[in-house]
Amino acid sequence: MIQIQKYIAGILACCVVAAASDVQAQSHRNTSFDNDWRFLKGDTTNAEKESFSDAGWRKLDVPHDWSIEGLYDKNNPTARGGGYLPAGVGWYRKSFTVEEGTEKQLHLLQFDGVMANSDVWINGVHLGKRPFGYSSFVYDLTPHLHTGKGKVNVVAVRADNTIQPASRFYTGAGIYRHVHLITVNPVHFAQWGTVVTTPVATAATATVQVKTAIENTGNKSGDYIIEVGVLDAAGKTLKTVSVKQTVAAGATAEPMQNIEVSKPALWDIDNPNLYKVVTRILSGKTVIDEQTIPFGIRTARFDAATGFWLNDKNYKIKGVCLHHDGGAVGAAVPLDVWKQRLSLLKQVGVNGIRTSHNPVAPEFLDLCDQMGFVVMDETFDTWTAAKNNGEKGYNLYWADWWQKDTHDMVVRDRNHPSVVIYSVGNEIHDNLNSPEGFKKYKDQQDLVHQLDGTRLVTMALFRPANSKVYTNGFAETMDVVGQNYRENELVAAHEAHPDWKVIGTENTHVLNMWLALRDKPYMAGQFLWTGFDYLGEADWPETTNNQGLFDRAGNWKQQALQRESWWSDKPVVHIVRKSDNAGAGTWVANWTPTDFDTYDNAKVQVYSNCDEVELFLNGKSLGALPKPANDAPRDWDVTFEKGTIKAVGKNKGKEVATESFTSAGAPARIVLTANAPSIAHNWDAVTYITATLVDADGIPCPNADNHLQFSISGPAAIIAVDNGNIISHEPYQATSRQAFQGKAVALVKAAKGSGKVVIEAVAEGLQKGTVTVEVTP
Repeated sequence: MIQIQKYIAGILACCVVAAASDVQAQSHRNTSFDNDWRFLKGDTTNAEKESFSDAGWRKLDVPHDWSIEGLYDKNNPTARGGGYLPAGVGWYRKSFTVEEGTEKQLHLLQFDGVMANSDVWINGVHLGKRPFGYSSFVYDLTPHLHTGKGKVNVVAVRADNTIQPASRFYTGAGIYRHVHLITVNPVHFAQWGTVVTTPVATAATATVQVKTAIENTGNKSGDYIIEVGVLDAAGKTLKTVSVKQTVAAGATAEPMQNIEVSKPALWDIDNPNLYKVVTRILSGKTVIDEQTIPFGIRTARFDAATGFWLNDKNYKIKGVCLHHDGGAVGAAVPLDVWKQRLSLLKQVGVNGIRTSHNPVAPEFLDLCDQMGFVVMDETFDTWTAAKNNGEKGYNLYWADWWQKDTHDMVVRDRNHPSVVIYSVGNEIHDNLNSPEGFKKYKDQQDLVHQLDGTRLVTMALFRPANSKVYTNGFAETMDVVGQNYRENELVAAHEAHPDWKVIGTENTHVLNMWLALRDKPYMAGQFLWTGFDYLGEADWPETTNNQGLFDRAGNWKQQALQRESWWSDKPVVHIVRKSDNAGAGTWVANWTPTDFDTYDNAKVQVYSNCDEVELFLNGKSLGALPKPANDAPRDWDVTFEKGTIKAVGKNKGKEVATESFTSAGAPARIVLTANAPSIAHNWDAVTYITATLVDADGIPCPNADNHLQFSISGPAAIIAVDNGNIISHEPYQATSRQAFQGKAVALVKAAKGSGKVVIEAVAEGLQKGTVTVEVTP
C-alpha cells in the first residue's frame, strides 16, 4: 500500500539500524486524528475562525456519516439516487496542541475522504477545497500552526452536499473516512511517493524494485543514505541495500534500488502472501524518516487470446461490483463490515472486485491484498456529461479536477498487489464519437501510465452500437476493452478484432452471461452487478437497489446460491422453489409456504456443480438428474407436502454435498448468534448479532415478521440495526427492527472498558434470545 507512510513502534527489531531507535521515535509519526471532534449539522457563519465557540456542538469521533443517521423521506432532495436520505451542510471542528519537540518538523493532515465539496481551515486560514468526496488528500498545516507548550490549534471542516441530485447512488455526508496527523522532518519521503514493483517474479527468484521520492523542504542541501530493506511475513529482514543521495534544498530526489529475493512466496488469489518494504533516510547514523509499505511479489497481465494471467497462471476473474456504502452504517464503514462481506463473497467463489464507481477507502484495498481479491480500481462515474438522477454531481467539476483526483488515487493505490487494472469511467455519456471524446479518454489513460507503468487501463463502455466506439477507432486506443452488459456484443467485437484484450466490466446474474465467460478463453473476467445490495438507485418506496448476491444485512439471495454452483471449487447443492403455487412468485430457499392451504404445486430447482443430484421429499426419492453441460439448474415438479425436502449431490457415485429444508410452524423463540466471539477495542471492529426466529422445534421461520427489540449490557453499544428489506423505512441507528424473512441483525461495537457483553432480543409472545461476546482490551 502506499495508503500512507506509517510509523510503526518497535520496527527496528526487524530492521537494520537498531542504534537509531531513540532518534527514529521523532522522525516520522502517523497519528490517528479521528477522536474528539465537534459536529454541527447545518450551516453557520464564522465557524472556521479560532475564536468561534463550538461548546454547544455535538461531540463525536470520525469516521462519521451524518446522512445515515437521518430518516427516510420521499421528499428529500437526494431522491432515488441518494436513497431519500438527508443532504446538506455539516461542520466539524477539532482543537489540538502540537507535541513539544516537534516545532521544527512538518505537520501534515490527511483526510481519507470527506463527502463532499469540503473546505478545510487551520486557525482560520483556508487550506483548500476538494469537490470529489471520494478522494484522499493532504494539507500542510505547518506554516499556520501555533507551537509551544499549551498553545491550541483549531481545524475546521465544512462539507456540503446541498446541491442535489448529486449522485445516482448513496454517497453519505461528512468526514466519513479516517483522518491522520503526520509529522515528518524537513527532509522526508514524499507523501505516496514510493513505488514498489516486482519486474521479475517467479517461484525461483524475484526482483523488488523500489523508487523513492525524497523531498527537502529545508534551506540547505544535504547528503543522505537511502536504505531499503525487504521483510517477509514474519517480520524477518531478508536483505537490505543502501545508496548515497544528495538532496538539494527545495528539491526532490528519486533514487531507485533493486533487491533480489530468492524463492519468494508469490501473491495470488489462493495464497495472498505479503511482504514489507522498509525505507529509511539517514543523516550519518540518524534516521530522519522511515516508512513501511506492504506489497506482494507477483506478475499480472492481460492477453488478447487467453484473458487474464497471474504469475503465469490463467485465471478467470470472477468479480462483483461494490458500492462504498456498508448498508446500515452508511458510508462510514468499519473494516469488519467489509471483512464480513468479502468473506461471504469468497464463499460464493468471487475473486475480483470492481470499485464502483469511485476510489475506495485505502484500508479496503489493504483487505483485498490480505484476502486475495484482484481489483479493478475505478475513478469516476461521470466526466462532463450529466446522468439522470445525478445531474448536479461530479460532472460539474470533472474538467477542473480529473487530473488531481486521478493522480491522487493512482499514487495512493499503486503498491497494492490486489490492484491489477484501472478503470477511468463508467457508462460515460460524453460523446465518444468525437475528437474531444477520444482526447478525454487518452489524456486519462496517459496520466495513469505515467504514474503507474505496470498496469493497464480500461473503462466501462455503454451501448457501443450507439456510441460507435467499436467502429470509430475508439476501442483500439484502449488497453483493455471493457463493456457493461450485452456480452454477445463484446464477444462479437473480439472475434472481429482478435487482437483486442476484453473484459466484462458489469454483468447480470443470468446463465448465458456466465457462459460468455466460461466458454470464451479470451474473456478475462466479469464483474456482476452487484455483490451486495446498496443504498440508493431505487424508486420509492424502495430505498435500496436489490441486484446484489447478498442483501444489505448479509443474507444469501437466490442469485448467490446459483452463482456459488458456478464459481465455487467446492461441491455445492442448493434447493430453491417458487414462492407461490404452480411456478408463480420469486425463488426462495425454504420449504415453508406463506399459505399451506393454497400451495400444492411446487416448482423446485437445485443449483449444483455435482455430477448427479437426487431429490427427496420426506425420505422418498423424487429422482436423480445429471449435471447439464451448460450448468443450468436441475428442475423438479413436486406435489407439496409438509415435512423435509433434501437434495444429495454426488461425484463419481460418492455423496459430497447435501442441503435440506423443513417446514416451519409458528414462531416460538428468538435465537441470537454472533459472527465472532469477541470485539477488539477499535473503531473498525464490529460484531454482527443475528436474530433468527424459530418454531418450537428450532426450525427457522422464513416468513416471520415480528418486531424485535434489542438490548445490551456491558462495555459495548449497538451502532445499527437492519433486516435487508428494501422497502423498510425504519431508522438504522436504533435498537429495534422488524424481522424480515425471519431475521434481523444488530451491529455491536466496543465502548470504554473490557469484559463480558450480553445482547438480548425480545418480541411479543416469543421466548427471548441471548448471546454473549467479549470485549478485548
